Amino acid sequence: MPNQDPCATSHIRSVLLANVDGWFVSPLCRRPLISPLAAMIKSHQFPPMFSFGIASKLKKIVGRDSVLDRAEDLMLYEYDGSLARGMPNFVVFPQNTEQVSAIMKLACSEQLSVIPRGAGTGLSGGAIARRGGIVLSLARMNRILEIDVANLRATVQPGVVNLDLSAALAPQGFYFAPDPSSQKACTIGGNVAENSGGPHTLVSGVTVNHVTGIEVVLPDGRIAQLGSKSANAAGYDLPGVFVGSEGTFGIATAITVKICRLPESVATLLSIYDDVQDAANTVVALTTEGITPAAIEMLDGWTLRAVEAYVHAGYPLDSAAVLLIELEGLREAVDEQAEIVSAVCRRAGAREVRRAKDENERQLLWKGRKTAFGAIGRVSPSYYVQDGVIPRTRVPETLRKIEEVGKKHSLTIGNIFHAGDGNLHPLILFDARDEQQTRRTLEAGREILEFCISVGGSITGEHGVGMEKQDLMSSLFSESELEVMGRLRKCFNPDSVLNPQKLLPSTRTCRETVMPGHASLDAPVASGAELR
Repeated sequence: MPNQDPCATSHIRSVLLANVDGWFVSPLCRRPLISPLAAMIKSHQFPPMFSFGIASKLKKIVGRDSVLDRAEDLMLYEYDGSLARGMPNFVVFPQNTEQVSAIMKLACSEQLSVIPRGAGTGLSGGAIARRGGIVLSLARMNRILEIDVANLRATVQPGVVNLDLSAALAPQGFYFAPDPSSQKACTIGGNVAENSGGPHTLVSGVTVNHVTGIEVVLPDGRIAQLGSKSANAAGYDLPGVFVGSEGTFGIATAITVKICRLPESVATLLSIYDDVQDAANTVVALTTEGITPAAIEMLDGWTLRAVEAYVHAGYPLDSAAVLLIELEGLREAVDEQAEIVSAVCRRAGAREVRRAKDENERQLLWKGRKTAFGAIGRVSPSYYVQDGVIPRTRVPETLRKIEEVGKKHSLTIGNIFHAGDGNLHPLILFDARDEQQTRRTLEAGREILEFCISVGGSITGEHGVGMEKQDLMSSLFSESELEVMGRLRKCFNPDSVLNPQKLLPSTRTCRETVMPGHASLDAPVASGAELR
C-alpha cells in the first residue's frame, strides 16, 4: 500500500466537526482565481496547444498507451447505461494509487474536472463527463489484493468485477453478497460509488453493509484511509459516508469488504400467477407472516414472455406474473421454510408453486432474471429503466399506478423488480429516434418516481442519482437536508473537481450551472441507443 497522508483523514474529521454553522473555504484543493483559460476549460473549449499539453502531462503519469484524446476514441466513453451523453476531453487508465494521486494533483492545478468510471454499466449518468474534463477509468486496477478467510475479509482494487470476486472465493466456501444483475460486468468500485444492491441483498444488505475500509484519493491528490479491516473502527463511520457518494467525495483505490460463507442449502421457488395483483399481494402476505427469504423477485407477464423467448428459463408463457423466491440456510430449516412459503403463495392466489429440482434448473431460473434487460433489448429499439423504492406493503397500488402511467403516455411498461425490498425497475419501452416519444418516456419515468416518493419511498435503491434524478432530490429532501449534504460534499470536494453537477440539485449546491453543449437529460437520446 502507498504511504498514507496522516493529515488527510484527520482533516476530514475536523472539518465535519467545525463546519456546522456556515460555509467554509477548505484547504483540500487550493486553486487560483478563475482565468479566461479556466473558463474555456470549464466550457469544454480547449485551445489545441493546451489540450496537447495536458495530454502530454497525463502520458508522463500513466504512459502513452493509457491516455485517449482522439475524438473517435473518446466517443466510446461519452455514455453509460443511462439516457444522457457527454464527451470527455481525455480518458486515462491508471494502474495504481500513486498514478491516481498524480492525476488528481494535475487536474486540481489545471482546474480540470475528473469523472471516475468503472465498467460503464451505471444507469443514472454518474460516469458521464457533463462538462468535459478527464474520465478516469479504473478498469486496469483490477487485482484482488488479499483474501483473508480467517478474518472474513477481502481487499480488492476498484476495477475487480463483482462476480470475479465471488468466483475467487468459491473454492474456499465463501462469496461476496451484493449481487447486482450486472455482476458479470460491473465492478466493486462502481458498487461502492452507487451503493449497489441486487436480488440477494434482502437479507444480507446492500454494498455499504459489506465495506469496512476504503483507501481513497482525495480531490487534491492526497491519500486517506477510511476505516479498516475491523468492523468497529473508532470515530465517524467514514466508509459509510463514502459508499454511495457517486464519485463526488474521492476515488476509491483499494476496498476492504466482508466475505460470507456459502449456505449449506438453497431452495429456489417459482410461484406462478394468473393475476399480477395476486403476485403483488403475496409479497405483502410474506411480510405479514414474518418470513424473510434471501430473495423475492417479480416479473410481470409481458416481461417474462420476452425473457423466456431469449433464455428459455422455464417461465410459463400463459401467466400474468411470477415470483422467484429463494431461501437459504441449514438444510432442514430451508425445507421447512419452503413448505411454509409455498402455502402462503397458494393462499394469496398462486396457481402453482414449483421448486427447482437441481442446481442447473436453479441457475437457469436466475439466468432469466439476471439477463432480463438484455432480453428486452431484443424487442424494443430502446428502453428506460427506473429504480424507485417503495414500502413492500405498497407494491399492489404502485403496480396499478405504473399501468396508469403507461396508458396515459401510450407507452408499454414492463415490470421486473426486487419485490422483497420494494425496489422497482419498471422498463419503459420507446424509440429513441422519436423525439416526442422520448420526452413522454422521461415524463413517465418522473411520474413513477414522484409516486414512489408520495407513498414513503425513494428515487433510487441501487442505481444512484447521478445526473438523471438530481432534480428530484428537492422533492425527496428538505432545504436543510440538502444544505447539510452540500456542506458534507464540500468537506471532501470543495471545488467540485470530482464528478461535478451530479447527485445534488445543481442550483442548490456549489452554484454550479450546466454548460452549453454538454450532457443533459433534456436532449433526445442518440438513435438506436440501448439503455440498460
